Amino acid sequence: MELMDRFFGRGLAEPGGPPVANARLSSPPAFAVLFPGEPALDAAALTRALRDYHPELAAATAELLPVPEPARAGYEARHTVLGLIGWGRHVVKLVSFPNPMPAGVVERCVRPAHYDPELKQQAYDHRGHVLLFYAGYDPDPLEQHVALAVVAAVLALFGGVVVLNETGGTSVPAAALLPHEEDNGDTLAALRALPLPFLYVGFVKLEVEGEPGVWMRTYGCHAFRLTDLAFRAEGHHQGTATFNLFANMLAYLRESTRTFAPGDTVNVGADLFLRLRARTPDEWFLDSPGEILVVEPIRPEEADA
Repeated sequence: MELMDRFFGRGLAEPGGPPVANARLSSPPAFAVLFPGEPALDAAALTRALRDYHPELAAATAELLPVPEPARAGYEARHTVLGLIGWGRHVVKLVSFPNPMPAGVVERCVRPAHYDPELKQQAYDHRGHVLLFYAGYDPDPLEQHVALAVVAAVLALFGGVVVLNETGGTSVPAAALLPHEEDNGDTLAALRALPLPFLYVGFVKLEVEGEPGVWMRTYGCHAFRLTDLAFRAEGHHQGTATFNLFANMLAYLRESTRTFAPGDTVNVGADLFLRLRARTPDEWFLDSPGEILVVEPIRPEEADA
């Protein structure tokens, strides 16, 4: 089968055969990787880098197909590149562009993120980008996001500077996904253990006119079939604690396969109890593609009521 056919899911995936995109997926997760210039990708080098990333990718393959743009007088020839990356049950579709992403998308994902301002400026100044779409056969949303994170990490070796998750409205430095000493030799395990709001969903602070304190909320939890969470904090100093609270609550929901509903109470520590409620019509800033619940502290005796 030709690469173009497999890219669009035409054909049958067979064990040991070339990757074929899963045409049955609807709304698969996607990341973007920003580059200072036009991405310079080579299929053989990309394959080697993938196989070196982790033993689970020992048989990974990368295929690329340049798609030239129509010639235009006075313009240097440039082209888009389509690609398929595969290993095990995973397939990732790659589309490389020699031009920037829409500025509004970059602003939404970069501005609220927490990393070096100089790197953020590199993101704003980027001149090329690569889109990654999960197109494999693993039904677990976490494994799908981990597969995207693996490919995004490898693209850091080819000049990628920042990874965007548009669904979550967040971004991280691409180098943060590369192997580190803290991974204890198992980078895939580290990617699977990342707090969901680090990259796989978003964590945003909102200062809303007329609203005291700082609202903090998640974005994109519907990609994991989980509810988004929101909390009105006293100030920005509660950011780390709120991030950890959301990360722990989402991890509990994902691992237990349980759900939260309005009116539920939760004990999240010694004498720390929370009640969850639906957002009110006035809380327009908490609009979400899926369900969102507001977390409010309560007294211990209220939890028993």
